[in-house]
Amino acid sequence: MTELLDLLIGKYFPHGISSEKRSDIKEFFLEKLYNEYNEYYMARELVIKNRIDALNLVLPNAKVGENYSQLIKIDDPDVCEYWLEGLEDTGLYAESEVILNPIEIINVDEGNDTTNVTSSDKGIIDSMTPGCTDCIEEIDSHKIGDVTVAIDTKVLGTKDCGIVVKGIPAKAGDYEIILKYKYQNWSEGCSILERKFKFAINPDPRSLWKDIPTDKNIKFFKEDYVCDYVQVTENDKGPQKDIVAASKRGRSHAHEGKARDDDFRLFHNDNNGWYIIAVADGAGSAKYSRKGSALACETCIEFCKAALENPTELENEIIALNNSSEGQSNRDISTLIYNIIGGAAHKAHRVILETASANEDQPRDYSTTLLLAICKKFDFGWFVASFWVGDGAMCIYDKQRQYIKLLGTPDGGEYAGQTRFLTMKEIFTPESIMSRLKYSIERDFTALMLMTDGISDPFFETDANLSKVEKWNELWDNINSEVELTDDNSESQYQLLKWLDFWSPGNHDDRTIAILY
Repeated sequence: MTELLDLLIGKYFPHGISSEKRSDIKEFFLEKLYNEYNEYYMARELVIKNRIDALNLVLPNAKVGENYSQLIKIDDPDVCEYWLEGLEDTGLYAESEVILNPIEIINVDEGNDTTNVTSSDKGIIDSMTPGCTDCIEEIDSHKIGDVTVAIDTKVLGTKDCGIVVKGIPAKAGDYEIILKYKYQNWSEGCSILERKFKFAINPDPRSLWKDIPTDKNIKFFKEDYVCDYVQVTENDKGPQKDIVAASKRGRSHAHEGKARDDDFRLFHNDNNGWYIIAVADGAGSAKYSRKGSALACETCIEFCKAALENPTELENEIIALNNSSEGQSNRDISTLIYNIIGGAAHKAHRVILETASANEDQPRDYSTTLLLAICKKFDFGWFVASFWVGDGAMCIYDKQRQYIKLLGTPDGGEYAGQTRFLTMKEIFTPESIMSRLKYSIERDFTALMLMTDGISDPFFETDANLSKVEKWNELWDNINSEVELTDDNSESQYQLLKWLDFWSPGNHDDRTIAILY
């Protein structure tokens, strides 16, 4: 450059100039050329940056705890290198990845050269931009993306380079991720261009729920969760069915520090083999429903225990029912069941009314549903009787036979979430009680299940689905994935309690289930 300037000076100043002026001219020309050079590169950088900014490059939002994978790929001939910064606090990372773009899949016959090309794959040629290697070659792979290529094929295509953002985000928040890149002929001192992304990691919805303990000083305090297990020891006829149950405050109550409204009680008479199970769901709108559900379960269990202490008359009628030609019910057994189970429910109703009166409350303040079942195994099978008021579900389930028998019908109201309660006096007309009583003889079953709507709603969604055995299969399989319902397994109560934490969007009510298995 200096020699060129000397020639120009010699041409335009043939008589010569001073060394100071010569140096000044050189400095002027060099500075001007340098400035023009900078302007050229700045203009080039701006053009490249505008092109990259216009590309449809996105980083979709991620979610805490969920696998994330997103490809960032720049298709621009002027960009020679790019990377990401700002992922350090996200729990994600970026790595370069070779992307195989098949153009042609060529079938190869034994002993023959390449033959036909599949037309569907040839169409990729028209839409594909060559990658940074810009070469077509045989790709040494039998797996192209999600497409498996047979062993006797050749795959022709391009190798492309990109960046894959991947990992499992651990922390929610808003982040700024920077895509940095260099252009062709970039050298030290040149600008490193960049494009910024607003990137959000959304929290796991489950983490937003608070778990505020119930104030122990409130009236009718109840523990936030409870579980129980009744072991029935093996006898000369083999293993006997056990009972397991668990109840847990729902997320909506836990979030506000409110008490659990559900309740249950279990009992087995070791002398005569009778089982008694009660499950109740206190109305969320009733301020003392937690007490109402407890009174319902306690009263029913105690009433049935006393009624079944000497069950000879009832058992004789059950045997007669089994021996009848068509297994038809008779007035005597219906009356006995009415007196025992219906009597228990009616006694619970009266106890709640008395408690409300003693505390100067309204009976509706103690509103609760009730699911009540008694059963016993005989040589010819199981006798099961039940009473049902309100929502939830109660069912005999046999997995092997793919058989279910609902032990009643949920009480639906005019609006969603409405139901009937044990505190309603219209429940206890003789006709209403009889309509809610069910009894039958079953040769055997996998489980007898009683549950509140905190479980039935997420698993069955509608009352109609309660009659579908496949829905009960799904519930049973889901429970058994976490709970070992094996003989004499006292740990099942804690496993069942943990299972109650299952996640179901929009279903955050108290959850209670009792299983005879």
